[in-house]
Order: sequence, then structure tokens, then C-alpha cells
Amino acid sequence: MEVLARVDLDVGDMRRVVDTCDGCLVWGGHVRLSPADDVLISVERPLGIDNRELMVASILSKKLAAGSTRLLIDIPVGPHAKMHDADEAMRLRKLFEFLGDRLGLRTDVVLTDGHQPIGNGIGPVLEARDVMQVLSGDPAAPPDLREKALRIAGHILDFDPVLRGGAGYGRAQELLNGGAALATMQRIIDAQGPPPAHAELGQLTAEIIAEQDGTVMAIDNLRLNQLARLAGAPVAKGAGILIHRKIGDRVGKGEPLYQIYASEPFEFDFALAAARHRNGYQFAERQ
Repeated sequence: MEVLARVDLDVGDMRRVVDTCDGCLVWGGHVRLSPADDVLISVERPLGIDNRELMVASILSKKLAAGSTRLLIDIPVGPHAKMHDADEAMRLRKLFEFLGDRLGLRTDVVLTDGHQPIGNGIGPVLEARDVMQVLSGDPAAPPDLREKALRIAGHILDFDPVLRGGAGYGRAQELLNGGAALATMQRIIDAQGPPPAHAELGQLTAEIIAEQDGTVMAIDNLRLNQLARLAGAPVAKGAGILIHRKIGDRVGKGEPLYQIYASEPFEFDFALAAARHRNGYQFAERQ
């Protein structure tokens, strides 16, 4: 969102945007919704501390501080997602629901497919482009991102007692297809103001190609995330990875799997060398 609009709003500006647009997309760290959690995160990240209890506490504390009464949590499940299997995801789901209930926060959790990245881009500019393509109905919009957005939005709309019998998904389709979703996003962007600097896609780029014929059998999400970070994302807004092939796609030797973008030569060289060493794709031989 920082590519599209200003996100470092204070509480007063947040209230103004919400009063005008019925929503906002801002960086919670700037308004210090949960100062103790900010301190904990600053310690946990450098030390690589990551467990379910700390994650749940971090997420719920900020939602409660913001005054939320209903919360939808999306948990992607896959071998290279944060939750590796359904049993692990169900334990996390029950923890969210238990604590949400004790805190008076209606919490619903959906488990989604995390076997591969959603959308075509990894990195701020590329992800923002995916989002705006979906909202504008662009034929180039990634269909998997569109479908996941509709299902998540539909679930939230089902909170409304007026929409009975799971009608939220259909209502989400109407809002997207009719242009209302895009119009609301544009109102939020206008109300929050322009970003501090214009971000463009990195000028240093290279394709990572398949070294064999075959069908994409698996994609290592964590590896692609790591490669995008080596390229400079998310600090460098124009850095990242543009994905050309997903699971089930047939690929010929020499065809592109994805494209790396970077702004700084040393980050580009790091990411390119790492991707050529291990590109994160697994193949089944072409039948």
C-alpha cells in the first residue's frame, strides 16, 4: 500500500479517512497501537524468535487496541508456508478462536492453500500492480489473487446479518465487477494522500529459466521470498520477483520461470547468483 498512498497517518488522520471512506490502509506502527508489542517485535526479529503464542498475541493486541469487534484471520497452509500441514494450522486456529473468545473479539479463521505464491508479483511495486489489476478488471490480473480476494471479502461480508445463507461471495463479486471496489480503493488513496516518493520497477532485471523440460510440481514459497529480499524488497520498492509459471504449468527447457528485479547492482548480483544456485522450483518429467 505504501507504493500507492501515504500510510504513516496519525490517529486523527486515520479517523478522518475512516469517517470519509469507511476504512483505511495504514501502517499501525506509526500510531503505536500496541507499544509493548512493537518492543517485543524489535527483539524477536533479530533473534529469529517465531512461535504461535507470540504471533497470536501480537496480532490480537493490535486489533483490540484499534477497537475491532470482528476479525478474520487467513492462514495459508502448505509445505513452504508458515503452517506446514492441516494439523498445525488447526492448532493455531483453535488458539486464535479461544483467545478471541476470552477477549470478546469475534474471531473467524479460514485455512487457505499455501502451496505456491498468490498473484504474479513478490515485492511492493509488483504486488501493488497485481492488486490494482484485480480491482480494475484488467485481463492480465492474476486469477488466483482475484479468487482469493473474493472469498476473503465474501467471508467478511457474511458478518452482515442482512446477507443470509453465505451470500457474501456473490455480493463481493457484484462490488468488484461493478467497479465499486475500485472506486472505494481510489477514495482511500485520495484521502490518505500520495506516497512520499514515486516507486518504479527496478531497472536491473534477469530471467531465471528452466533447466529441463517438465511440469511444475512444487514451488518453495520461502525460497522465492528469500530471493526477493536478496534483490532488495521490501525496502527497495521496485525490487522483487515476477512469476511466470505456477504449479501444474508445463515448461520447456530454457523457458522463463520468473524474473528478478532490483535497483542496486550488489543486490541484483546476490539474488541472481542465489536463484541460479537454487531456483525454488521442482519438476515432474513431461508426460
